[in-house]
Amino acid sequence: MCGITERVELMEPTETGTPGRVASYKTMTAFTPADEERRRGVRRMKATATGMLLFVAVVYVLAKTAGNAGAGAWTDYVAAAAEAGMVGALADWFAVTALFRHPLGLPIPHTAIIPTKKDQLGVSLGEFVGENFLSEEVVRQRLHAVGIGSRLGAWLAEPEHADRVTAELATALRGALTVLRDSDVQAVVGEAITRRANAQEIAPGIGKTLERIVADGGHRRVVDLVVARAHDWLVLHRDDVMVAVEGGAPGWTPRFVDRKVGERVYKELLRFVTEMRDMPSHPARGALDRFLTDFASDLQSDTDTRARVERLKGEVLGRGEVQDLIASVWTAVRSMIVAAAEDERSELRTRVRAALLSLGARMATEQKVQDKVDSWVEGAAVHVVTTYRTEITSLITDTVAGWDPEHTTRKIEAHIGRDLQFIRINGTVVGSLAGLVIYSLSRWLGA
Repeated sequence: MCGITERVELMEPTETGTPGRVASYKTMTAFTPADEERRRGVRRMKATATGMLLFVAVVYVLAKTAGNAGAGAWTDYVAAAAEAGMVGALADWFAVTALFRHPLGLPIPHTAIIPTKKDQLGVSLGEFVGENFLSEEVVRQRLHAVGIGSRLGAWLAEPEHADRVTAELATALRGALTVLRDSDVQAVVGEAITRRANAQEIAPGIGKTLERIVADGGHRRVVDLVVARAHDWLVLHRDDVMVAVEGGAPGWTPRFVDRKVGERVYKELLRFVTEMRDMPSHPARGALDRFLTDFASDLQSDTDTRARVERLKGEVLGRGEVQDLIASVWTAVRSMIVAAAEDERSELRTRVRAALLSLGARMATEQKVQDKVDSWVEGAAVHVVTTYRTEITSLITDTVAGWDPEHTTRKIEAHIGRDLQFIRINGTVVGSLAGLVIYSLSRWLGA
């Protein structure tokens, strides 16, 4: 027979008419082949114990019969031993039977202890486990004796084990990223970035950064690049500049005058940009340095400038293009991580494997690292058992409470009933010896 579990739960309605707590439920567990074999062993031992009871009963009858027939005084000793053996056997039979059922079906008080006290036994067992196995002191002692830090370190230091852990981590990471919906992550990331940006004023930080850049001359390369590109653009777009200048001239001026003015403006622009490109000490560069320095100071101390930057920040973050950029960044990052997790030769997996090997070597050899890992594990285990001790022990109490009393009795009897039959056998033997000693002492004292 296979183990089959069937559960029926009856929900007790509350005052509001909604289902409430579980009023009662019964779990019926069929006997496994191992249980059936145990039950056969129990029956054999019961037959043995009952056979001994019958044996001393027959001996008692024969001894009494022989004594009445004048066989001698020895029959009285045998009869006394057999009588005490019957008393011991019956008393122990009653005690053993009372654990599982009412002897002879009679509702004698304090009998059928297991089926009638099943729930109380479950509660007591749960409390015993909670107090003696889930206490902080016991958990710390056991985990400290195991030495998890050194053992885990030695295990991780093996290359094949590091490869296995790396592969498992990659699978878990890939699975987690696959399960996550992009829209949910994008919404969370976008909201987090927006909230963080709105919660912190950025103008002072930008001002300090700009101040350091200007002080170190880091902006000069940008200026060089801009003026060089401006010079190249002016060289390539002379006609565009001329057309722009002539188009802005009054309508009453002659065209040749407009052309002369355009040429003059173009030449001055080109000269200015060329000098600024070729002269690091050009006055315009110095003016730009002073402007950036003043602007950096205003970003840090000027209230109006800081307020304008904050308004600009809010407008930028509120634009759909920015949110789309955040979403596209997450998509790109996710794809990159998934690809790296799938590739056994990727930089990500190579670095993780190297880190695991290094960590394992340190944990296996350095006492400080071992102590730290042991402390973490012990602390986590203690937190779990102290925080969820009630939930853990309720697993025992609720499970026992859900057992069917009859099947529970039969299950327990199948497991321990064979050993309990030795109580009956020992009761028969010890009772017979005690009866013989008591009768002998009585005869000796009486003589």
